[in-house]
Amino acid sequence: MIGAGDRGSTYATYAEHFSEKMRVIGVAEPRQEHREALAGKHKIPQENIFTDWRHAAQRARFADAVIIATQDKIHTAPALAFADLGYNILLEKPMAPTTEECIKIVDAAEKNKIIFAVCHVLRYTNYTQKLKQILTAGRIGEIVSIQRLEPVGYWHQAHSYVRGNWRNEAESAFMLLAKSCHDLDWIRYMVNSPFKTVSSFGNLKHFRKENQPEGAADRCLDCPGEIEQNCPYSAKKIYLGFLKKGITGWPVSILAPNPTKEKILHELRVGPYGRCVYECDNDVVDHQEVNMEFENNCTASFTMTAFTKAGSRRTRIFGTRGEIEGDGRFIKIHDFLKNEDETIDTQQTGGIMKQHGGGDFGLMENFVNALLADDPSLIITGPQESLESHLAVFAAEKARTENRVVEM
Repeated sequence: MIGAGDRGSTYATYAEHFSEKMRVIGVAEPRQEHREALAGKHKIPQENIFTDWRHAAQRARFADAVIIATQDKIHTAPALAFADLGYNILLEKPMAPTTEECIKIVDAAEKNKIIFAVCHVLRYTNYTQKLKQILTAGRIGEIVSIQRLEPVGYWHQAHSYVRGNWRNEAESAFMLLAKSCHDLDWIRYMVNSPFKTVSSFGNLKHFRKENQPEGAADRCLDCPGEIEQNCPYSAKKIYLGFLKKGITGWPVSILAPNPTKEKILHELRVGPYGRCVYECDNDVVDHQEVNMEFENNCTASFTMTAFTKAGSRRTRIFGTRGEIEGDGRFIKIHDFLKNEDETIDTQQTGGIMKQHGGGDFGLMENFVNALLADDPSLIITGPQESLESHLAVFAAEKARTENRVVEM
């Protein structure tokens, strides 16, 4: 496990429930508390505990696979190193922050003939698989167009993309790549045709210095009461509000493992998550539109916006014989010929790893089963298809920044 933060620890959870199929036998993580927590939970021997992934890569291969869950900017070097050592790889999305690095990673995976998967968790949900079956069966005829909304959520934007790790393009990646690369991948999966052209519009509209209320402080704990209480993005409101509801996992755990009120208040006083959202070094967009045309003449539009209640993505698919509306759980089909509606509930009862609508579990289940069977076909999204959807994201950002239509 390269990276023992939120994503790495989540994927490692699979081994706790299916120890007969998977064991975590090594970890590389620079932060002591995160490293020791994962190592202790999985009883990792001392010689397989590393503060730096490079130390693990200096050893001969000692595991079947490696899961790379580092920050976006440091995916490429470990991916190339472990591919050359013959490890099968599960790589957190996005693959890398540049087209050149993405291509290098895929080339290395194919050259070394390893099983390689990118964490496009949205493909692996029960909802997505049921929807794909409906489309493949021709229930709404041929797909003509798709509308998709990614409601990031006002507090999630403030947490991750204004105050947090993905706020600044130079330190991480541009917003569409960091947050929504698997949305374009999902659309590509539904359309089942290569991208042809893309265009895009978007900007950083709200989270800017000039929008800071008069009299506001640079930190929420120092903000005058009336101003702070009237701010929906108040760090006190967001994090202490979660804690009051008994939520101690993400996003509160990002501030401090095993969070308490005292720990959270300390982090809000000294750490990045206590900053005023109008006084951060953020530069990624807070809303964006992407328009796509595919080789089969389908079109699609994608909206990513901060200014929503955080929730499930919403999709409408328009076909020649019917229409579908979906919200991540319910699929509503309208049949033109019968003029009738049918609603399908795709929620799975019970189960583990319910993040991303069960996509985290589905991803790990498929990846582990592919390793056990030595069968790359069990990976729903292969290296070349992951590369194509990443290249479409880079093209969309090029279209946005250069104000033009980009041909793929």
